[in-house]
Amino acid sequence: MIYDTLIRGAEIVDGTGSAIYRAEVAIRQGLITLIDADTEVAANVIIDAEGLHLAPGFIDVHTHDDTNVITSPAMLPKISQGVTTVIVGNCGISASNARLTSAPPNPMNLLGEQSDFIYPNFADYARAVEAACPSINIGSLIGHTTLRNNVMDNLMRPAGPDELAEMKNQLRAALAEGALGLSSGLAYDSAMQAPTSEIMALVEELAHSGAIYTAHLRTEFDEILTAMDEAFATARHGRVPLIVSHLKCAGAGNWGRSEEIIAHIDRAALTQKIACDCYPYAASSSTLDINQVTGDSDIFITWSNSHPEMSGKLLATIAQEWQMSLHQAAEWLMPAGAVYHCMHDDDVQIILR
Repeated sequence: MIYDTLIRGAEIVDGTGSAIYRAEVAIRQGLITLIDADTEVAANVIIDAEGLHLAPGFIDVHTHDDTNVITSPAMLPKISQGVTTVIVGNCGISASNARLTSAPPNPMNLLGEQSDFIYPNFADYARAVEAACPSINIGSLIGHTTLRNNVMDNLMRPAGPDELAEMKNQLRAALAEGALGLSSGLAYDSAMQAPTSEIMALVEELAHSGAIYTAHLRTEFDEILTAMDEAFATARHGRVPLIVSHLKCAGAGNWGRSEEIIAHIDRAALTQKIACDCYPYAASSSTLDINQVTGDSDIFITWSNSHPEMSGKLLATIAQEWQMSLHQAAEWLMPAGAVYHCMHDDDVQIILR
């Protein structure tokens, strides 16, 4: 048999926990059909991987690629890093199931303009993804903030009983159409006023579908243990697995607590299913959020609708130029995007490990 492609001489890391081994990998009609250390085979294309490692595609479990997979289906930033699957709809925001009548609120504006939110149901989003034929696989969560924005006229309050009932209906429908679960972003103004009971009511819908709850904690700063306990209790109430989003010790006053928060997860994981995702670097990227503005570490402005000329500058530099406080400068820049250099490398390494 002549294969389409043969990858020769690679050190294989197969993702099963097995020791690294050397083998020939043959591909035919888009499928791996042979992994063998000894067999000599023929192929139309032979790739010499001597001195290189070969692994299955990586799953990027925490992304905001909701609209990117449709508008930029080549997804070169992902596949060039070996990522072949992304999970979208994190941090309480999803393009799927969004029903906007005005500009998207923070942080939904991270996903695009109002014109980008054209998928009122999960099935609409799934069809759009399939039509775009992206080069990677996609799984999607449904955002709590997205559901709130669909049914509420003011996000700066708890949802009322009728609003919560409609949010549950929409979530239930999305899960039936293939959504993976629910995500929350309780640190953001648009969800901060949601009490724990509001999230608990929604996660009640998840267990029936074998779905998960993914939580961007209410805070990742000094009160992180309390925020973790809220997420643990919420998932426990719904009898569903919990994913803690981008686990970190945010803020200079919180640095050095990584062992403590990992131990806190380990204790809770004795009685419920808990996992986390984390950063491989010491900065986070999001919209500019007043609640995250401190003088502890650098905040780099990536974009600003009101003052685009300030993109590419540190917030501290902008505040100095405008002769005002960091918070005042942030308010003048919004809506805007930011990179927060809020972590310590030692904590990042410990959490990764």
